[in-house]
Amino acid sequence: MLQQDSRATVLVVDDEPINISVLSDILKPCYRVLAARNGEQALVRAGTQPVPDLILLDVMMPDMDGLDVCRRLKDSEYTANIPVMFVTAMSQDVDETAGFEAGAVDYITKPVRPAIVLARVRAQLELQQHRQRLA
Repeated sequence: MLQQDSRATVLVVDDEPINISVLSDILKPCYRVLAARNGEQALVRAGTQPVPDLILLDVMMPDMDGLDVCRRLKDSEYTANIPVMFVTAMSQDVDETAGFEAGAVDYITKPVRPAIVLARVRAQLELQQHRQRLA
């Protein structure tokens, strides 16, 4: 009999495979990790089972950037409550402000530091669990 994985699910969205690999390597010991290479894939994966508990989203992607993906996630009743954290090379204050205005709960700049990623992911997942209990 297969044992169900009860770990939280994190969706990593980035158009660069190396960035997906780096984040996956950091997260896999603690979380179930899904990946998407573009905005359209991200929207599909966010709306199907297993629904991610958290999304780590790059900003700079072709076709649909991360800001647009985040807005569309927040506009959908089905995905609006999934917290989104931007993980991006865009490090200016105006970029971070745009990320929060699009609906993100946190903003991490690349190159990532594993301890920071894990701490912020853990904090957002704990907050999400508390929000769900209160609802």
